[in-house]
Amino acid sequence: MKKLIFTLLLASSLIVNAQEEEKKFTLSGSIDTYFRGNISGGNYDTAPGSSFANQPGFALGMINVIAGYEGEKVGFVADMVYGPRGVDAVFGSPVGSSQIVNQLYAYWNVSEKVTLTMGNFNTFLGYEVISPTANFNYSTSYLFSYGPFSHTGIKADIALGEDTSLMLAVMNPTDATEFNPNGSYAFGAQLGFYGQYLNVLVDPAFFEIDYTGGFDVSNSFFLGINAAYLSGSDDGPGFYGAALYPQIATSDSFKIGLRTEYFIEDGDFGAIGTGIADSSVFATTLTGNYSIGSLTIIPELRLDSTSEAAFVGDKALSSFALAAVYSF
Repeated sequence: MKKLIFTLLLASSLIVNAQEEEKKFTLSGSIDTYFRGNISGGNYDTAPGSSFANQPGFALGMINVIAGYEGEKVGFVADMVYGPRGVDAVFGSPVGSSQIVNQLYAYWNVSEKVTLTMGNFNTFLGYEVISPTANFNYSTSYLFSYGPFSHTGIKADIALGEDTSLMLAVMNPTDATEFNPNGSYAFGAQLGFYGQYLNVLVDPAFFEIDYTGGFDVSNSFFLGINAAYLSGSDDGPGFYGAALYPQIATSDSFKIGLRTEYFIEDGDFGAIGTGIADSSVFATTLTGNYSIGSLTIIPELRLDSTSEAAFVGDKALSSFALAAVYSF
């Protein structure tokens, strides 16, 4: 009887310890795939000049696997991507090196109010992110596509109050995600106030200021906002623009949202696709999100209208996309 009790107690202890370990180590991620076709404008393979969801027909996104360990004081995140969307996300990494590393950082909770993070982490600028699970729209905005996507350096996150925060960072030049190629550094700062964020990035090549936020207008209606201005150094090219993200939940499983964006290149930036300086684009994207457990089906209608011909002789391109995103 004593042996039985001892065995049961030992087994209970091992189960409890195992459960505690499972809470500290996490493995999550997603996969995504899509269909995209043009309704009018351009050729069959013409796409808007923004990143991701830009291939014709049935196409692949990426697999995203995130391993993390959360201790009482320290932890790490290893975020790996593989596939076309992942290649676009880590375009700054040298060929044959760490082209599958989206994020790789360790952190230290110095106190209840201060956390230090060192390594490669996704940008603090902008409304949209690389992972399709955290975006409402499947295709991405011009503001997001012009980047930056990620930084490598050290940052301090400071809780100033219950709803206010401050982030300060020293980083490699933008898009230098593995090492510093020239000995110069970028500086970043973010001030958070009740869910609204003012971001500043001072890079050797440019200066950018960005506002990202949103408001719960009602229990079912959310309005997201993003605006940014980037000025290139030595009169280099830049951009500025703004986007609104109204979203309505019609049920527990279905939401519908509209992204409206006006974006302007200041100088000959070139990424809109016109090849002409000071080009602009107005893009409207109507997106639905239908959730079936861990799977989200995303139908999307998009209309891009440019000031100059950007779509094989056309100033407008309308397209349809249907994406499947599974998160785990």
